[in-house]
Amino acid sequence: MQKTSYNSFVESVCLSERREHAAFVSYLYNALLADVMTAGGRGELTFTEDRAAIWLSVPKAEALAPLWTDAITQVLCIGYKYRFLDARLSVRLPRRERRLFAAALIAADLEGDAAYVRRKVPAAAHIAVDGVYCFRLGALREKWEKIVRYIPSGFSAKDLKKFCTFLAEESSNKIYLKGSAVYGPDFSRLRRSRLLGEEDAETEIVLSDAGFIYCLGDVADPLADFLQKYYAERAIFS
Repeated sequence: MQKTSYNSFVESVCLSERREHAAFVSYLYNALLADVMTAGGRGELTFTEDRAAIWLSVPKAEALAPLWTDAITQVLCIGYKYRFLDARLSVRLPRRERRLFAAALIAADLEGDAAYVRRKVPAAAHIAVDGVYCFRLGALREKWEKIVRYIPSGFSAKDLKKFCTFLAEESSNKIYLKGSAVYGPDFSRLRRSRLLGEEDAETEIVLSDAGFIYCLGDVADPLADFLQKYYAERAIFS
């Protein structure tokens, strides 16, 4: 621990990943930095040949721990699960629809998966995200494997539309769409689609388990077509 001139203590916390998953560390950095700085701390990204890491210097790490626990949970339940599904799904959907299907599968179980994963993230000064996945989430991976086995290889675009419609009808979640930006019910920007490789509005909407989509202003034709196809009765235009 390092004592500061303000007669308080600064604690160091390291969140690390394999270098090939450096994008996950960047996601954690962007998700956490504003709150860490507001609390009087700072963050730094570091890269070695094998690892990527975010080092956080914060007062009262215990008080801020729920923030990085939630962010790590998103990485595991969205980023890791997407890679798990993408490697195993045998459906013959076009690439775009395959990505949307994986996002829908993630959204369908996200609340339950996240509740499980939060309990598995250790309260430690150094957390290896890949270590949590490899050594603490075996039961969750078995659950994901069973889900994949239940999906027929003949799963079609029509089936995807039915599945998305079902999820929307079961959800009361409200989100907002302005241009290509997606916002949560508290008007915070949603960017979890980055964990699937790149940020895009369609995937973001599916990941949010949207029940109602409030469109603020004009919507470009490709995105409007997507809303008409998958959320015809759930998109509200202002």
